[in-house]
Parts: sequence; C-alpha cells; structure tokens
Amino acid sequence: MSKKQFGYIGAAPTQSFGNLSAKYNPINATSNIEYLVIAGGGAGGFNNAGGGGAGGYRTSFGTGNISGRLSAVESNLSIQSGKSFTVTVGAGGTASTSGGSNGSDSVFSSITSTGGGKGGSNNNGVGSDGGSGGGAAAGNGAAGSGTAAQGFDGETGGSGGVGGGGGGAGEAGGTDGTRAGGDGLSSSITGTAVTRGGGGSGANASVAGGDGGGGAGSSSSNNTNGSAGTANTGGGGGGGSAYNGDGGNGGSGIVILRTKAVLKVGTGLTFSTNKAGEDTVYSFTAGTGTVTIG
Repeated sequence: MSKKQFGYIGAAPTQSFGNLSAKYNPINATSNIEYLVIAGGGAGGFNNAGGGGAGGYRTSFGTGNISGRLSAVESNLSIQSGKSFTVTVGAGGTASTSGGSNGSDSVFSSITSTGGGKGGSNNNGVGSDGGSGGGAAAGNGAAGSGTAAQGFDGETGGSGGVGGGGGGAGEAGGTDGTRAGGDGLSSSITGTAVTRGGGGSGANASVAGGDGGGGAGSSSSNNTNGSAGTANTGGGGGGGSAYNGDGGNGGSGIVILRTKAVLKVGTGLTFSTNKAGEDTVYSFTAGTGTVTIG
C-alpha cells in the first residue's frame, strides 16, 4: 500500500493530502470586504452664502443604484491575507470669513471619496466643485459640480440674498425648490439603516439641511450663522446670512468596512465594531492609519 504524504510541497507551500486534487494555499487566501466610504462635507460660505456640498459617497453594499449620484453599487474589494491597506477619514471643511474650505477626502485602500465643495461667499460668489458641489452665493454665481458616481451638483444663488443649496449624495441642491441642500442616501451596511451625505442649505432661506446630516442655512436675520454638518455623515455646512454671517463647518466623513475577516487596526484611527449576521462591521470615525487582514 502506498504511503500518504502530509505537509507542504513545492516552492510555494500548498498542503497535500494523498491524491486529492484540491489543495489549500494559505498564502493566496483572500478576504472579501464590503465598504461605505464618505468624505468630509464642504463648509458653508460667508455672507449671503451658499451651502456646502456633501462629501463624496461610494459604496459596494446593497443592490441597484444606491451609490453616490444614484450610480450602481461598486464591486467589493478582495484583499490577500496578511496584506495591509490605508484607511483615512476625511475631515469636514472649516468655515471662515475668507470663504472656508472644501472637505477632505476619505480613503479605503484603492477607493477614494472626494471632499465636498464649499459654498460660495458674498454676492455672486461661486460654489466649489467636490464630491458634491457647493451652492452658489446669492446673485448670479455658478454652483459647484459634483463628482461622477459620488454626488450631485450644488444650486445657483437667488435674488434677495438667498444662497443656493449644496449638492447631496442622493439629489442636487435645491431640488425641492426651497434652497435646501440635496438629500443623502440610506445604507444598512452596519445592520441598521442610516442616511448620510446631505448637502448644506443656502443662506437666508431658514430651511433645514438635506437629509443625511446637511447643515441648516441661516435665517433672514443679519449676522446669522449657518449650522454645521453632522459629524460622520459627510454633511455640508449651511450658508451664512448678510452682514458677516458665517457658514457652518462641514461634517466629517466615515469609512465603514464589513467582512468575515479579522482586521488588525494600527494606531492613528478611531473605530468601533459591531456584528451584522456572520460579518463584523468596522466603523472608522476619525484619523488615518494602516489596517491589516488578520
């Protein structure tokens, strides 16, 4: 009777058991990772200003056209066991009397979501391009454009000092006709449905921000500030009113990974975990660092 061989054979170890054709190579094992990557939202503008655009929204979780700008969900990433990748959670844009800033990008390995565009400042000020575009200031300024498969455009400014709404992940700024920021999108990647990626509303319109963390625009009273976008939604900040009304800061982004693998998280990242069926969900809410497939 022939002897059965056990152990590793060949240049790259593959486990052999008798004459079985299927062999497991632990070096080439890969892990499937579903993701939701949202960048930081743009800041609302200063003085009769536009609302900030939401941070770019990219996801592989779910089915249909529910990724940013109502695009089809993307493919999951498969990453080899033992390999490392970068996770970065983008900060929201900062409002200021000089016009503020766009949000910062969020990153998961090869997936990058673009920071939201800031709202336009002063009369005729333009909104900035971004993951979703910033709304224009009151007057004739142009709105910012969103990024393909990440978010919608902002809204042009209106008469009477009313600023345009910032774009959201799910619709353009001002879609409802009230100068509101565009609504975001809902995801159940954590096991619970949450809407994120709303745009900030324009100044002097006294309306709430877009669903999904967008900041409210100022009231029509002078020297009134817009509200900040909600943290970890990528919401845009609301626009500030006339006579030095400041915009709201953009909301920070978030990176959520869902997998059956064990992830080893390095320093520099703030995160939490929960179970969703057989998967573990890793929600990264701040920082940047290296993550390794265990």
